[in-house]
Parts: sequence; C-alpha cells; structure tokens
Amino acid sequence: MKYYLIAGETSGDLHGANLIKALKKEDAEANFRIVGGDQMSGASGQTPLIHTSEMAFMGFVEVVKNLGKIRKNLKLVKEDITKENPDTLILIDFPGFNLKIAEFAKKRGIRVCYYISPKIWAWNQGRVHKIKRVVDHMFCILPFEVDFYKKYNYAVDYVGNPLLDAISQHTFNASFKQDNELNERPIIALLPGSRQMEIEKLLPVMVDLYYLFPAHQLVIAGAPNFDEYYYQRYIGDLPIKVVFQQTYDLLKHAEAAVVTSGTATLETGILKVPQVVVYKANKLTVFLARRLVKVEFISLVNLINGFLSVREFIQEECDTRTIADELGELITNKEHRASVLENYDILAEKLGSPGASEKAAKLIVQYSSSETN
Repeated sequence: MKYYLIAGETSGDLHGANLIKALKKEDAEANFRIVGGDQMSGASGQTPLIHTSEMAFMGFVEVVKNLGKIRKNLKLVKEDITKENPDTLILIDFPGFNLKIAEFAKKRGIRVCYYISPKIWAWNQGRVHKIKRVVDHMFCILPFEVDFYKKYNYAVDYVGNPLLDAISQHTFNASFKQDNELNERPIIALLPGSRQMEIEKLLPVMVDLYYLFPAHQLVIAGAPNFDEYYYQRYIGDLPIKVVFQQTYDLLKHAEAAVVTSGTATLETGILKVPQVVVYKANKLTVFLARRLVKVEFISLVNLINGFLSVREFIQEECDTRTIADELGELITNKEHRASVLENYDILAEKLGSPGASEKAAKLIVQYSSSETN
C-alpha cells in the first residue's frame, strides 16, 4: 500500500513517525510520501514535500498574515497527491489545512483516514458535518472524543494516546545533567512552545523567573525548528541553558515546569512533573478565542480529567509574578504538590496503556485491505 501522511506541526511529526514505524510492521509492502518534519523523515526514509517548519501558524491573526504561504502549500500538496495517487491518505491533526486536503482527496476516490481528531469539540463544532462527509475513518486519542462524535451519529475508533507510546519507548539519559553541563541545583523546566509567536510572547516572561528562583537552575526545552542563537536573544547574558531533542529527559530531571498550553502539558502530566500552564497570544486572537472556544480549560490535563488539575494563566494573568507564586507553591507546599500528583494519577487511569500507534496502524491496514478487496 502507498500511504500519504500529512503533519503540520512538531507534535504531529512525532506521532506521524511512530505511526509510520507501526505501519511498516503491519504492512510489509508499505511505502510512504510525507508532509512532515525530521522525525517522520527518519522513520520513512523520505524527504518531506514540505517541512513542518513551513506549515505551523497559530492563531487567527497569524493565519491571516500567512494566507499566501498557506495557499501555496495547499496547491503544492494537492498537485503532489494527484501525481502520487496514494491508496490511503493519513491526516494528523492540523485541521485548517488537513480538512481541505481531505475534501480534495475524497473527491478523487482516495481513502481518507484521520489520526488525532481535530479539536472541534472546543470550537466550530459544525465542522463535524464536513468530517462525516470527507473522512472515512477517524482515530481519536482523547477518551471524551468518542462520546462527542456519538452525538452526531459518527462512529470513530479510540486508539489511546500516542504520547504514552513516545514516552514509554524513550530511553532516559541518566547522564542528562552532566552531558548538558548542568549543576546539582534543582531544575525548573521552561517549555515555551514550538511556534515563533508562542516563544516571542512567553519566553521573556519565563526567563524573568531567573531572578525569583536563585536556588534553582532554569533550562529551556528548545524546539527543533529553531537554533540556540534564536533563543539567545531572549536569554541575553543570563546563565540559562537551552537543550534540544531532550524534552523528556529535561522533564524527568525537573522539580517543576512552566509549560505553554498544548501537547506539552499532557507530556508533563504523564511524566508526573508539577506544572504551571501558560498561554499568551495576539490580543485579537485571544479576544476572538474567548468568544468562540467552548471549553472550560486550555490544558489537556484539565480537559481530560474534567476538573482543574493544574493551574492555568492566560493572557493578562500570565505574568512572571503570578507564575512564580504558583511555581513556589508547587515546589515548597507539600500538600499542594501532592494534590497535583494525585490528579496525575487520575489522568493516567483515564488515558489507559500505551499502544496507540500500533492500534491505529492495525485498523488503517485492516480498513485499507478490506475496502480495496
């Protein structure tokens, strides 16, 4: 079978890579064409048609600013799909782009599988009707998504969460501190996100924590689409380290973390690191989001648990002093810290066991084979 996979951001690249590895085990004849990042490239042995670094734009304003590039990318992918004519198209999250591609592929009789459902339960729930029309098989990674789709008489497959796969397969580096020339002071991990807008808004706020936690060392999880020089403009002369491709090791060694809302909040929860969740964006983006988004929380930990398990600070509340107050509580208040860790136990129970990539791959191959025959 020929599989065409599209992931538009860093987290999707990770899950796409694990799915490719699982597909290879299920289908000895599998070959791949990808739109993704370095990890999908490594897993498939293919060069991406478009790299994720040229794809991810977050927020209403940022999308509008980059409409020209988005249109160009859509045109390029559509032309390539027509040329390659894959048996199965596998879309990974990234709905603004991928649902347009799904519609295009469906009209051409190409089987459409969607791995990691768009978060339509959060806003623009009307998109469920388009999904029912253009997506043949939806594979969900959040437990509550099954019930959401059931309300619309759309049967989906829950495969578990692929972050459990990625973390369970990771070999932790016992020499992490030594290899990165870190001292023995406890670590506060800073995860400012992988998008330029996130980093520009949040990293200055995070870096200023240096002055409030002199007994700790701050370490930044760098995104693979930026280099150390990029981060240095925010760090200046402060002795704050940046580590790349070592986020899980950083979290494993951290006493606490400050995490930008997104996939990283769930990774931090799975690794049981007490965290403060933060988010800042363009004022217009946040203004519109507050009127359109239909969920109570922004972090996946809180959304999955269904209650406030970790503190969230958004926009005006997201300042260094407020973050520092909660961070201090997580570090020094034993009862508060224990409460967060108990909430992580509830999260682990809801998520279940690893194996999402394998389950999704089995179903994709099963559906592809039965529908072809």
